[in-house]
Amino acid sequence: MKQVHLAAHFPGVNNTTVWTDPRSRSQIDFESFADLARTAERGKFDFFFLAEGLRLRELKGRIHDLDVVGRPESLTVLAALAAVTERLGLAATVNATFNEPYELARRLATLDHLSAGRAAWNVVTTSDAFTGENFRRGGYLDRSERYTRAEEFVRLSRELWDSWRPDAVLADQESGRFLRPGSVSAVSHRGRHFTVEGRFNIPRGPQGHPVVIQAGDSDEGREFAAANADVIFSRHGTLEEGRAFYADVKRRLATYGRQPHQLKIMPAATFALGDTDAEAAERAAEIRRQQVGPQTAIAFLEQIWGRDMSAYDPEGPLPDVEPAVEQGVSQGRVQVADRVAVAARWRAVAEEKELSIRELVIHMTGRQSFVGSPATVAAQIEEFVRTDAADGFILVPHLTPGGLDDFVAEVVPLLQERGVFRTDYEGATLRDHLGLGGTA
Repeated sequence: MKQVHLAAHFPGVNNTTVWTDPRSRSQIDFESFADLARTAERGKFDFFFLAEGLRLRELKGRIHDLDVVGRPESLTVLAALAAVTERLGLAATVNATFNEPYELARRLATLDHLSAGRAAWNVVTTSDAFTGENFRRGGYLDRSERYTRAEEFVRLSRELWDSWRPDAVLADQESGRFLRPGSVSAVSHRGRHFTVEGRFNIPRGPQGHPVVIQAGDSDEGREFAAANADVIFSRHGTLEEGRAFYADVKRRLATYGRQPHQLKIMPAATFALGDTDAEAAERAAEIRRQQVGPQTAIAFLEQIWGRDMSAYDPEGPLPDVEPAVEQGVSQGRVQVADRVAVAARWRAVAEEKELSIRELVIHMTGRQSFVGSPATVAAQIEEFVRTDAADGFILVPHLTPGGLDDFVAEVVPLLQERGVFRTDYEGATLRDHLGLGGTA
């Protein structure tokens, strides 16, 4: 039976979380991270996933406090979590545009050692000059160069990790020899974006290479994942979309001499549980209304239309106004490539379903959601994986840190009964959990 892979996402403050719920706790205290990580490990999840924010996003020149706010630096948090978990993988999102390979390779190798082989790197890129203003060199990188730099970054990082042989550390107390002769190679790299000359100073980690995750849906993103990634973090909400994406990305692997099992496809997914499917549906609708309040609904509309829409009633109809062609009103988010086409699609849905602005935003922005009783949700997840719409899911709970508790208590045992999810960890490293094998 094809096995389900599961991961837990700690999202921070954004339109997915409901930080105003009385059950929500701190988004930055260590105990919140530890609580969710322990729950994920209790559920035998593959890994714990942290996103990254390098600048507070703005809307019309002001901080939008219902968007991503105050995400701590991922690798620091995960290094601390390594001490309070034993098997759970630890995945950090780190930007390949605003970091350097030698330094990041050291930090990731260190996390792999501290965690005994559980480190992962979610590679992201930025062509946003607004974010780049926080960095000395200005940070601007044309979109056409994003993946060129990222690919060289990953390739050079692996070259650094590979420069130490697995048996390099001899530590022979009798002879006084610490390293085996010839076991650490010099790295000489001169590429388009990076030049590195010298020797890496961290021994090879337990996994050889930390697991590489990539999030992206463009054609160049899919190609980058096929060539470089171990896991792809996607956003496909239906079986049909998932199967098409799955088939397309897996097909590309052969070009790079890779097998289908060497890349796991794990979309982000939310969930809502209830004693019955009807109760779960009511709960899901209420969660979505909490996530997309009036202010957030207008903010989403402004991001799509690229203009100030604050004069309109979020509970009223979509206004008869055309989207702006020039730069939009939001900063720090990926800009909508074709506002006219996207706005036309939104308008068609609003008219067909007779939706208000807020209802339209709720309808158009929902991620893949599993809604139903625990038995229904377990069956839904199994169907996605069994029919090759995904290899598993990165679950995004709406409450921090307790939002995963019910899933682990009620859905995981049903997946285990179905024989599609582990009852215990069978290996020690994240590569073991994902079925990727080690690196030579």
